[in-house]
Amino acid sequence: MAAKWIEALTGSLEQKKQYRQSVARIDALPEPYRGSAKAFHRYFLYQGGLVDGDVLVTMFSDFTDLWERAAADGTPIREVVGDDPAEFAETFVEAYTGRRWMDKERDRLAKAIDTAVDEEAKGKTS
Repeated sequence: MAAKWIEALTGSLEQKKQYRQSVARIDALPEPYRGSAKAFHRYFLYQGGLVDGDVLVTMFSDFTDLWERAAADGTPIREVVGDDPAEFAETFVEAYTGRRWMDKERDRLAKAIDTAVDEEAKGKTS
């Protein structure tokens, strides 16, 4: 009972557990893969803006799989990310659907403008 109450406030405890597992897997990577993966991880948190926990957990798990495979195969980092790391990161995030923080803000902006237009129209007919 208490777990459901806590989850209502903080989000899914299972998602948090899965996220922490992905972070631990990244921490276990050998250098320079660990440093690279951590840099992308930080970038994702700022750039990604995903608000759907399931999508976020899946993305981080897949991302961790990618880096574990690259480390195991000895794939050079540039072969993984290409010449533009930001482009790689943004393309990677775009592959995951789900609501993003900006989607909520776009909806809020559109509703505010619709309300203003409606009030403007009412003012002209009065």
